[in-house]
Amino acid sequence: MNIALFTWEYPPKIVGGLGTYTYELTRQLVKMEHNICVFTMNDGSLKTRDLMSGVEVYRPKLIDISEIFPDVVSEEIRRWGPGMNFFSDVMVYNLLASTKLANDLIPHENKSFDVLSIHDWLSSMSGITLRKSTGIPMVFHIHSTEKGRTLGDGSKIINELERKAAKFADRVITVSHAMKEELISYGFPSEKIEVVWNGVDPNKYSPDSVPVEKQQKVRARYGIPQDERMILFLGRLTGVKGVDRLLMAMPQILCKFPNSKLVIVGKGEMEGELVRLAKSLGIQNSVVFNFNMIPEDDRIAHYAAADLAVFPSLYEPFGIVALEAMALKKPIVVGARGVSGMREIVVPSGPNQCGYHVNPYDPQDIAWGVNSILEDENHMRHLGENGRARVLSEFSWEIVAKNVLKVYNKATESKR
Repeated sequence: MNIALFTWEYPPKIVGGLGTYTYELTRQLVKMEHNICVFTMNDGSLKTRDLMSGVEVYRPKLIDISEIFPDVVSEEIRRWGPGMNFFSDVMVYNLLASTKLANDLIPHENKSFDVLSIHDWLSSMSGITLRKSTGIPMVFHIHSTEKGRTLGDGSKIINELERKAAKFADRVITVSHAMKEELISYGFPSEKIEVVWNGVDPNKYSPDSVPVEKQQKVRARYGIPQDERMILFLGRLTGVKGVDRLLMAMPQILCKFPNSKLVIVGKGEMEGELVRLAKSLGIQNSVVFNFNMIPEDDRIAHYAAADLAVFPSLYEPFGIVALEAMALKKPIVVGARGVSGMREIVVPSGPNQCGYHVNPYDPQDIAWGVNSILEDENHMRHLGENGRARVLSEFSWEIVAKNVLKVYNKATESKR
């Protein structure tokens, strides 16, 4: 199958889970002997054409239209302030990428494509225009929604782009059953929607891949000796991730387990607020902040060094971080209220239990989940073993790629 995949982020530019997902998916598809062309953004620092692990990557160079953009867009986008420049970059990326495919690769390089793989609203303009102009079947991957990300209505324009891309798509892939229910509640066509969970590389994310010495260096960086417990949060520091509630839970955790330290790793608009909150709670000596997006090998070492991981997201369509921690045999506590793919990832009870579900809005419930893990070392190890076993059986990238291909085949069959 010849697949044209459109994604805003792709290595070496990775901001979040979308870049990881599209990279791992394309690598697996190439291994399965499919031809993949990726179209992604280029701020001017990258090659415009590249070959990565057998994947053809096209990165048309962005041009700056900030001087004229305010004059030709809606009032809503003008009110975005600095965000207006981001939207202009997204629009330019979509125009350049779709033009590259339609006006260059197809007519001049004689390339043909069986399916368009479109990822989130960031690439929706390419999907809509190419589906209409070329007739190539389109699969729209929705990794999250604007309403969910903003915990409200968000941007009307982005909401409309999401709905329109779903309308033009032959099939829609989303990342969890919770997300499918959310999409249906917003009026998305239920008959088009398929659920395909995300994945993780269990060979890369393996306890055997991180020597004890490297784990000890991570703990020493944060001043955590071996006889103390390291609680890890890793992710964007934004309200939807619930990290402020985790801080509020720490006094109750420290009351029961005073030799515990919370390590918060990530970047986001809440950095200053979190520091102030820790001080106001009187727990600043039991919390360490690392306001950086750390590279993958360092992230793996952090999981390995931790005793448990906590992801109390208020809205989480899937949650690859949960898989990453489970692959490293770490028990986890996850937010499981509302739209939560982590509710599907983590088994909260029974012989296959690998963690705890909590109400992410309630610091007391978060503390209960953490304390339930910390109070029994044997139980902690059992949860970790179960977590890795679940990753191996359900969440490898090979399984993800096979399930995605089934949907792509449905899209091309419906077109025929």
